[in-house]
Amino acid sequence: MSAPAGADRPAVEGLPDRPPILSGVIRRALAVALALAAAAAGLLATTSAAQTRDEHSGAVVVVATGGISWSDVSKDATPNLWLLLRDGSSAALSVRSVYSNTCPIDGWLGLSAGARAAAPRSGDAPDPADRPCPRAPSVVAGHIAEWPQYEQAAEETRYDTSLGLLAGQLATQGLCVRSVGAFAAAGGAMPDGSVERWSDLTTDELVTDLNTCPVTVVDVGSVRSPEDVADGERTEGTRRAQITEIDTRIGQVLDAGPNGADFLVASIADAGRSERLRLVAARGPHFGPGTLVSGSTRQDGLAQSPDLTATVLSRVGVEVPPSVAGAPLVSDPAPDNSEARAEARLRALRDYDDASHAVHGLVTPFFQVLAYGQLAIYLLVLLVWKGRIGSDSSRVLVLSRVRMLAVAAAAVPVSTFLANILPWWRFPIPMVSLVGSVGLFVAVLALVALRPPIGRITLGPLVTVSAVTVAVLATDVMTGSRLQLSSLMGLQPVVGGRFYGMGNPTFALFATATLLLATGISSWFVAAGRRRAAAVSVVAIGGFAVFVDAAPFWGADGGGPPALVPGVAYLAFAVLGLPMTWRRWAAVAGGVAGLAVVVAVLDWLRAPESRTHLGRFVQSVLDGQGVDVVVRKAEQNWDLFLLNFPLTLLIPAGLLFVTVLLAGPTSWGSRVMQRSYDRAPTLKSGLIALLITMTIGFLVNDSGVAVPAVGATLAVPLIVSLSAGALLEEARANAGTRAARRWR
Repeated sequence: MSAPAGADRPAVEGLPDRPPILSGVIRRALAVALALAAAAAGLLATTSAAQTRDEHSGAVVVVATGGISWSDVSKDATPNLWLLLRDGSSAALSVRSVYSNTCPIDGWLGLSAGARAAAPRSGDAPDPADRPCPRAPSVVAGHIAEWPQYEQAAEETRYDTSLGLLAGQLATQGLCVRSVGAFAAAGGAMPDGSVERWSDLTTDELVTDLNTCPVTVVDVGSVRSPEDVADGERTEGTRRAQITEIDTRIGQVLDAGPNGADFLVASIADAGRSERLRLVAARGPHFGPGTLVSGSTRQDGLAQSPDLTATVLSRVGVEVPPSVAGAPLVSDPAPDNSEARAEARLRALRDYDDASHAVHGLVTPFFQVLAYGQLAIYLLVLLVWKGRIGSDSSRVLVLSRVRMLAVAAAAVPVSTFLANILPWWRFPIPMVSLVGSVGLFVAVLALVALRPPIGRITLGPLVTVSAVTVAVLATDVMTGSRLQLSSLMGLQPVVGGRFYGMGNPTFALFATATLLLATGISSWFVAAGRRRAAAVSVVAIGGFAVFVDAAPFWGADGGGPPALVPGVAYLAFAVLGLPMTWRRWAAVAGGVAGLAVVVAVLDWLRAPESRTHLGRFVQSVLDGQGVDVVVRKAEQNWDLFLLNFPLTLLIPAGLLFVTVLLAGPTSWGSRVMQRSYDRAPTLKSGLIALLITMTIGFLVNDSGVAVPAVGATLAVPLIVSLSAGALLEEARANAGTRAARRWR
């Protein structure tokens, strides 16, 4: 410390004594320096306080409920949610967790972990979705009593779920989380289940004490629909009464929260056994009027529950760990907060909800009808080929009808995507409007493929339907996958598996159409004696398809290229007349493996919030969770096989059908197909290539059972149409010969 003013100071050894005048100058200079230092210290203290206030003003308050969708929101019925929609940013929210429906405790545990999580459910129902939802956690001596059960359930599901991640990450930066309400204890718990700042406040006290931590999570209650909850679960009041009460609580929390904070209001659970999209809205310095955008869904106005965890961490400046399955929400601002624009946003958000809810219940009936319809087509074709349907005089008519039916059936898959161009979900009976929309595009595509001059060419319908399918699916993937969302054969937002890129059903159709289109084009070149041009066309079409499928910014498909590349390679070698030796197969396998590794690693090198499932799988391998991911995918594959049993009948039926067609010359199927082989020289090689791709796709993809099954819905009708077209040409020629003889 400095000596007091006026105190005697000893001379410094080796230096002369200072003159009195110099000594006085020094004392005055020191005094000025001390004064300046004191002023600077005061300024620093003021700045530090201002920074503290700034940090506090950047706080985040998560207000969570459950069972509310945008379909429940209106200006009169839910005024507080309406104001959030008008003045803040909003999105539809996929809350899918471990089971098909999400209980309130599941949603709060998911918020805690930033990943799928669920509490164990008790009951006798085989399907956990039909069991009552667990009660709110019990806090005993600052710890959640049920935490060990939650951790065990998380470990058994193999979702790489780290319960308590939110509070744990905040604690590493010296930040705390305040939990208010019964279920909020689970959302704000530490990894060991301890809850340091939690209170189960009454309704009147709910809005107090929200200013103690940078992050506050508030449970305002969840809607439980009396007509939809499982047997044994009690509800209080009607659904409308519950929504009204929760809307009031939301308004109280928004009014009592810290000034300058970002508020996230989210419905993170379902209202009962039925699952559907819920809502999320944000208001604050970072969220003005507009639409919420998530990097994890790549869809404007569509988010998923893990995005909430990522958003909270990012807003308070804490790094989002790779185990969080979401990405921070950002606002796509609107020009203003007028009520007209708010109404337009609400309409768009309801479209997400209504379309996903309506189509989800129609998927199973659609696939059942499609499966049994395909089997009926196989039987019909068998009887026609055996000569048991249609006499010689009526053979032309019968074959033309079979060809027409086959082309229409092949047009159904791509039409299920094109149907989303029309707002079919806004009609009173969605099933009727959806069937009508699909039927409209089927009729248009079949008419184009069958009318002259295309219809008079044997390969015309096959090439036309395949080309349209490739073009529609590639364009959709390259422009955001909007046609796939909530389509019968595309992506289901309510399931929360994928929101963009190539899902397994889409890949199955895309790969099948690609190989059949390459087969048709190469057949024309080979018939003209231009084998090199034929091989170039196969490589060009196949290469384009592989790039679209594999690119992280488009298809982002990890299991597709390993299945499609061998099929394309085989077809290209076959067109050139080169046999597939084991050395060539090894080269193809090495190239496929190298391509998969390169694409996955490049995706992993991107920022965690920008990674697709390819990069996340690399991270899971590095974290030692790769085996768990593979096991979980295998279990999902088996469950899907059992769940969609009528559809899975197409797998053995379709593969058997193709195998018969590829059998030796003694097979009646091969004799019939020989007429098609004569008109399409590369058809047999194309079918073998397709068989290779479908088989590999079944083996390497999660939910891979859908790959050959869905691929068969396109391939088999097109093969039937090609064969029927060849037989039709022959029947017409024979009929013309007989007519000429009669005129003689």
